Amino acid sequence: MIVHTLTVGTLQTNCYVIEDPKAKVGAIIDPGAEAQRVLNRAADLEIRYVINTHAHFDHTMGNAAVIEGLQARQRTPPQLVVHTLAAPLLAADGGASLFGFRPVPSPPPDLLVAHGDTLSLGATVLRVLHTPGHSPGSISLYDAESEVAFVGDVLFWHGVGRADLPGGSWQTLLESIRDRLLVLPDGTRIYAGHGPSTTIGEERANNPYLRQL
Repeated sequence: MIVHTLTVGTLQTNCYVIEDPKAKVGAIIDPGAEAQRVLNRAADLEIRYVINTHAHFDHTMGNAAVIEGLQARQRTPPQLVVHTLAAPLLAADGGASLFGFRPVPSPPPDLLVAHGDTLSLGATVLRVLHTPGHSPGSISLYDAESEVAFVGDVLFWHGVGRADLPGGSWQTLLESIRDRLLVLPDGTRIYAGHGPSTTIGEERANNPYLRQL
């Protein structure tokens, strides 16, 4: 799997374009803004999925424009994927107006996923890990073959996600990290919703928020 990172929008959200290089198929994770830039990065791929790791507005506001652009150039339109518990927040524009941002409605999801589901991109298989705490519908996506995980706003380089937003829970967040992420191999590369990538081993050893786990 090849990972392309684009940092987009006012809140500097990481959008990922991932591809299976042999099959030339891919997915777009968290298109929060700058849709044309995201589409340009994915120009040589058939995008099967647009995936939101959770439905906060800074991860979803590019959904509509990205999907519209892909529909115009692909024979098969992509599926918009969210966790079942993220669907209500997605329908409410991700809470954008609460933070002073103009809401940008997203299309409804085509595919609702739950923990343990898989999404295939050629030989690449993404396993859905339900990792609530930052939001009820937060998911991480793990590719065991490449030892890569996309974790949204659950875990960061030497940090963790907020738990003070509606539906958040500090205890649930820590349990998600402990039970769903820290069980992954130390070499697993972590691609977060904001900031630089890291590894499970680095965070296990040096993340101050994880010392209690």
